[in-house]
Amino acid sequence: QVQLVESGGGLVQPGGSLRLSCAASRVTLDTYAIGWFRQAPGKEREGVSCISPNDGSTYYADSVKGRFTISRDNDKNTVYLQMNSLKSEDTAVYYCATDCATEYVDYWGKGTLVTVSS
Repeated sequence: QVQLVESGGGLVQPGGSLRLSCAASRVTLDTYAIGWFRQAPGKEREGVSCISPNDGSTYYADSVKGRFTISRDNDKNTVYLQMNSLKSEDTAVYYCATDCATEYVDYWGKGTLVTVSS
């Protein structure tokens, strides 16, 4: 059974940093574009960042550009999302998935909660 497992979420003060990890089992992540999505309370899920499987090109939503960095470690079969200068509006459950567009995702993780609050 394919599993994506997110970790690294938690409570952080505004301006702080967190690094999220997306680890996979029974699937090789470097064959997929991997996307990070988030869903805040009462809002729809939105795409945050994505990394391609071939040339490692990246995409960022305007709301996180310059603050978040996506990367992958193929040896560890893991994709990361480094989040800096966190704001209260970054509070959400963060999910990783095997595509940049929700309609093409084969596998989703269960999510990790990020809370930005003083």
